[in-house]
This record gives sequence, C-alpha cells and structure tokens, in this order.
Amino acid sequence: MPGSDRDRTAPSASATIAATRLDPTASVPLHRQLFEALRQDILRGRLHPGRRLESSRRLAAHLGVSRNTVLEAFGQLTAEGYLVAVHGSGSFVSGALPTSPRPPATSAETSPPQAESASISLSGRRLSCLADAQRSTHLRPFQGGVAALDALPIALWRRVGARALADLELADLGYGDPRGFAPLRQALAELLWSARGVQCDPDQILVVAGAQQALDFAARVLLDPGDRVWVEDPGYLGTRAALEAAGALLSPLPLDGEGMVVEHGIAVAPNARLACVTPSPQYPLGTGRGVARRLELLAWARDAKAWILEDDYDSEFRYSGRPLPALKSLDESERVLYVGTFSKVLFPALRLGYLVVPRALVRAFTGARFCSGRQAPIGDQATVCRFLREGHLTRHLRRMRVLYQERQRWLVEAAAELGGRLDVAPSEAGMHLVGWLPDHVDDRSTAERATARGLRIEPISRFSLEHRVRPGLLLGYAAFDRPAIQAGVATLESVLEN
Repeated sequence: MPGSDRDRTAPSASATIAATRLDPTASVPLHRQLFEALRQDILRGRLHPGRRLESSRRLAAHLGVSRNTVLEAFGQLTAEGYLVAVHGSGSFVSGALPTSPRPPATSAETSPPQAESASISLSGRRLSCLADAQRSTHLRPFQGGVAALDALPIALWRRVGARALADLELADLGYGDPRGFAPLRQALAELLWSARGVQCDPDQILVVAGAQQALDFAARVLLDPGDRVWVEDPGYLGTRAALEAAGALLSPLPLDGEGMVVEHGIAVAPNARLACVTPSPQYPLGTGRGVARRLELLAWARDAKAWILEDDYDSEFRYSGRPLPALKSLDESERVLYVGTFSKVLFPALRLGYLVVPRALVRAFTGARFCSGRQAPIGDQATVCRFLREGHLTRHLRRMRVLYQERQRWLVEAAAELGGRLDVAPSEAGMHLVGWLPDHVDDRSTAERATARGLRIEPISRFSLEHRVRPGLLLGYAAFDRPAIQAGVATLESVLEN
C-alpha cells in the first residue's frame, strides 16, 4: 500500500533502474526509453504493486535527464494503468497488478519449443506442417502453377484499376455482402455460362481469397471430423491439406485415362461425404475426364447424397478447340461445388477466386465467408469486374493461350535433346507437363538434386498416397521465356547425367 512501512524501507526506485542507460543518440525518444524501462521493472516484479517511485525531480537528477522527460514517462505509465498518482504523495505502482513477477524472457520465447505443439489443436499441428513449404517466393524453373508475369498487361491493369476506384460509390466503401461485390458476381455468372457452361445465379457465387480459401471453406462447411472423402491419387496437395486440417479421412482413388476411378471409390468408401476432383485437366497428370466418367461420378453423388468439389484450376488454357465444359455444367442434382481462380489467369498475388455453391448451401458458406475476413478488398474486386466487363480478360486469355502453347513447344523441343532420359510429351491443355523418368530412377532424389542446382521441380511421387505411378517430374513452363527454359533443361540434363 502507498506509504506502508515496507514501501519506506524498500530500496529506492532509482536503485531498481541503476543499470538502465538512456541513450540520447537513439531514434527512440528518452521519455519512451524510460517508460519502457519502468514498465519492464513493474512487469518483472522489480517494482512490486503498491511501491512508491522516486519523485520526478530526484529520478531526473539520477538519470541525467530533464524533469519533463520523467513526467512524460510517468504520465504514460499512469494512463496505461501501471502507476497510480496520489496527490501530495507521489506515484505508486498500481495495486491492481499481479504480485507474482513475470520471469525474464529467454531465447526459447523467441523460437517456440517443440513441446508447444501439445498446446495447440490437432488441426493446428496439421497446419504447422505446411508452413515451411510455403516460404519460398523466388521464381525458378520449372515452378508450376504460375502465370506468365512477364506478359501481364500491367499498365492496362493500373489504368483499369484507377477507373474502377473512381467509379465506386460511398456505399461500396462500407461493410459489404460477404459473398462479394455484386457487379463482380454478376459478371462472373455471365462468364461461367459463356465459357464453362455453368448456369448459376450471382447469389450462388462467393468471391474468396483464392482457390485455397475455397477449398478450406468446403472442408469446414461440408465435413465433420472423421468423414470420408474421395481424393485423386496422385492429386493436388492443397486439397489434401484443407481436408486433413478439417479432420477428414482420405480415401485415395487411382486414376486411369479418364480420371478418378469411381468404381474403386464405391468399393472402398461408398458412404464418402465428398469427392474432390480436378477434371479439366487432372492435376498433376493432365489427363481428361470423359462424359461417361463424369456422369458416373454425378450419379454416385446423387444416390449417396454426397458432394463433389470441382477445382477448375486452369481450364482456360486449352490449345485445341474450346475448353471442355465443366463438370458443374452437367449437375442437375445440385451436388457440385465449383472453384475458380484468378491466380492462374492473371497473377497469384491478386488473391481472388470464386466458389459456386448449390442453393441449399448458400447461407452456410456466406457465414463461413463472414467469419474469415468477411469480404475481399473492394478495390481488387472492382478492378477485376471492370477488367472483365471491358473485355480485357478475354483478350488476355487469348494471347496467353498462344504464348503458353509456344512455351510448351520450347520445353518439349529442349527436353528431346536429353536422349531419352526424360520423356516429355506435349499436352493439349494446362500450364505444366510431366517429364517421365525411367522406372529405375528415384524422382524424389532427382528433384532434390535439381533444387540444389537452382531449379524448382516437384517429383510426381510427392502427389501420391497409395497408388504409385511411374517416376516423373512436374515441369511448369507458363512463367518462363525461351532462354530460361533452355537453361533450365541444360541444368536438368547435368542432374540426370549424375
């Protein structure tokens, strides 16, 4: 208590900060340095609750600073509740603070120990495993899934963005519909109908932060822990990550030339709650999905009252004829959720995608969007909307199809010089090819050696759970010009020689 015998006999406050040195040359003001020093003394128990501090004059003299510096520090400590000012008696450490001192910080506090994992949820531990794999941002051959950033019409994008921002109303700047900017959802509904054969109302569309958020929403809204899910094997790792974080049990289904083998799924997990597919083309193998197989999958979902999640990640890039209609276009029973993204058609940092959900699920997914950031940035949504409305996206995709087909040809021609050590065949769609290795070659160790030589290559075996396929390497080509592709293949040749 202020004025207590213990307080009068305790060492002076100046003694408790005798080791403190205020640095007049530092960028932090002196009053702020003093505030932080006293705050730490209070938090660590060196100045206990009820303790009276030295007068501002004596403390200023002790530290060699002006009294105003001390008064400003005391004032901030009082405002934040660390000190209580008593008229005529001085300033005291607040009695409302806990009496047990906080232990000094250790190096372990800056790098959490492994034991800390026991204090987070199972979902959190699953998510922790993804952190290190996602840190690298440097673009190197042959990274997959990245658009041709060197061919992005950035000047046009900036002009369109400036006009889009200028046209926004004040009402657009408040809290908006969690589903997204209404004009953008209308434009997306029209685009999906004309380009993918998907007929939906704008109210069924949610604008999300890329395809990965759409996958996460689907896993959290549709699944309870322990629910079975069909996944392609090999298949997209981002889908598996979202499902496992939600506590789903994965049933890996093998692939044939038409895609996921539905008969196998019915045999091993007939009561699965969800099937996740990349039908146009399949990721990572690039195979298609014929109409018969699509109808078979839809019939299973209808009869089992299950859902299908269609990740239509790069169907815009087809080099012979029109893009195949989406699986969603055949969905008469309202069992398919459709995922699209602007990361592949524009640029990944935009972080905008969209999710089309059956009418019965609109309210649940709207709630999920509300709880996860509520809405995407209005400026980005308005810019994409105008980019669509003015026809720029259609023209950009037309140019990219020509460019990507050319870059694919460069990769196939360069790989043909490897003397059969890597079998790279052209594909009629997509942004990557698979380079198949001889059966006796370990694709994981090959990819590791390529990474050590400055490439970014994924082994096909990394995408498999149970059903192994021929060893191969995923080779993205869309983001790289001819010199980069040729240099990358030359580096890969030296890796394969060893």
